[in-house]
Amino acid sequence: MANYWAIAIGVNQYHLFQPLRCAQADAEALKDFLVQQAGFFPQQCLLMTDTSPPIEDRPTYPTKDHILLWLEDLAAVCWQPDDHLWFFFSGYAVHCNGRDYLMPVEGDPKLPEETGIEVRSLMQSLQLANLNVLLIFDINRACGSQGDIPVGKEIIELAEELQLATILSCQPDQFSQESRELGHGIFTGSLLSALRSGYGSDLTQLTQHLSVLTPELSQHYWRPTQNPVAVIPFDEQTILPPIETTSDTEVEQSKAVPSTIEPSASEPIIFSEENFAVAFTAPSIGESSRNNDNQPKFRIWRQSPGLETNGNGKSPTVTLDKQPLPDENTEPQPDEEGTGGRFIPNAPQPYISRLPENKVEPPLWRQFLLWGGGTMVVVCLISIVLLRNQVKILKARQQLAANSDAQIIKTPSTPRPLPQLSPAPLNIPNNQIPKNQSTAQIAPISESKKRNQAVLDLAKMSLKQTQASDLSLAIATAKKIKPGEPLYAQAQENIQIWSQMILDLAEGRAKQRQYAHAIAAAKLIPQDEILYTKAQKSIEQWRTEAKQFLANQTLIDAASALIRPGQASTYNRAIEVAKRVPEGQPGSDLAKTSINQWSEKILDLAKNRADQANFTAAIATATLVPEGTAVYEDAQEAIQKWEARKKSQ
Repeated sequence: MANYWAIAIGVNQYHLFQPLRCAQADAEALKDFLVQQAGFFPQQCLLMTDTSPPIEDRPTYPTKDHILLWLEDLAAVCWQPDDHLWFFFSGYAVHCNGRDYLMPVEGDPKLPEETGIEVRSLMQSLQLANLNVLLIFDINRACGSQGDIPVGKEIIELAEELQLATILSCQPDQFSQESRELGHGIFTGSLLSALRSGYGSDLTQLTQHLSVLTPELSQHYWRPTQNPVAVIPFDEQTILPPIETTSDTEVEQSKAVPSTIEPSASEPIIFSEENFAVAFTAPSIGESSRNNDNQPKFRIWRQSPGLETNGNGKSPTVTLDKQPLPDENTEPQPDEEGTGGRFIPNAPQPYISRLPENKVEPPLWRQFLLWGGGTMVVVCLISIVLLRNQVKILKARQQLAANSDAQIIKTPSTPRPLPQLSPAPLNIPNNQIPKNQSTAQIAPISESKKRNQAVLDLAKMSLKQTQASDLSLAIATAKKIKPGEPLYAQAQENIQIWSQMILDLAEGRAKQRQYAHAIAAAKLIPQDEILYTKAQKSIEQWRTEAKQFLANQTLIDAASALIRPGQASTYNRAIEVAKRVPEGQPGSDLAKTSINQWSEKILDLAKNRADQANFTAAIATATLVPEGTAVYEDAQEAIQKWEARKKSQ
């Protein structure tokens, strides 16, 4: 059974940014909802804020090191494939040199690459963990931007590329706002309102209601409009644990008695129950008016727009955009700076005409001339426009008739028929086939022609054979050809060839250790294809290799950190640490290269000391060159030479 995990991070008291007022309350309220109402186990929810208590002597203060260590340990010990994870971050984010960075409590806006958490690395690590991830970022604060480069654009692109469900608090060209009256950020306030109102059964339903509530809250609290952006990889994606059906008596009992459900002994937990501390929750939406039967505070005025599929074949990106409408029952609020509220004016009065009451209407014949003349002018204009369009349509039809053999697919949502897919037959008479050429030798030629024809068909659709998403789009288009249609057989051949091309691209990326891109490409192979099983096995293998490479790379980095220039012993210690990388695993070649380079550094230091006639130190240094390295034999010869010169002194 899959487990449900949550990591909620909220930072108020930044060291080098302007402090925030509601980020900590955002994280605490979301974590409390998931535990108290959504059915998450408290032991599987991690809260990291300015005041969150430590867990079994492990700090939860949201520094960069603490956040990354928690993620690393949870991935290594607790998370299992197909588990569900909510990752929530409320705070500052910065864009620098084409990358987005989440800023921990000590983050420096002038040094985001050194002090921030790179979103690309974070999302790739979560994707490799094979989890059902929901990323929620309440970021893009005004004080966290640098120049004119917006935060969030790279996050959207990564979410589409890695197929990770992601919700951003606003569009990249907008800013996330907070409200002291609300007690939360505008986006998180609408998120909590939607969840508490029962709109969180699946991701699509949740984002539809966020599209209404977020701009409505922005207007209600007199803040600039925010429109959240969501990336939804799969339709009807479940994001909360299934709700068990209970009787009315059980419901009443559950209201009176706190839940005591605990995870079973076999389920992993972050911490034990005796060390669990419950954080205080900030005021929630509508908490001051509890006599409203828990109904949503803000009404939904209209349905949200549907999903819009990108032309590159990636995940649909939903821009949750809505023009806010005023609340007819809004009460005036006191001023924010004075008594903690803000005055909200009543609905505007209807327009009153300022024309004199005794004005004489014009004669009927004059009205007829005016209306009749105006109508004739409009009819003439419409006729001219229609005639021009008709001419253009005729020209377009003639052009299409002349070029009917070259059909181009404009968008994936409205595919046109595929071009002629049938390859030219091999018109070689039997008596002209060379006697020394067998059927087996002719077969590769035929396969090559089929592949060339498939590539040619791809080019006719303006798609690239080096892009897995384009190949996936071509496959989806070819599948629209039904059995019995003229091009069905050739379409099936092309689907097999294009699937193999996708797998080839994925394998090439895996060889370059681009495991995240390799896995994303292999996932595009359809389930009903022969290569699907092979692709799934490759994905599992690449996930294992990615974890091994990450662990080995961390070991090599730790070894490199031990080195102090000019100290041969530190190079020797680094070599011993790098030797822990298992032979044959991903990253072992990097470890071997580093070991040889560090051995050469040791020998260079020994030679420098020998040049200064300090043969004793030179010999002692050269003995630090480990056996089995590239310069070990050279070091042994140098030691013998220096010992002879030492005796002759």
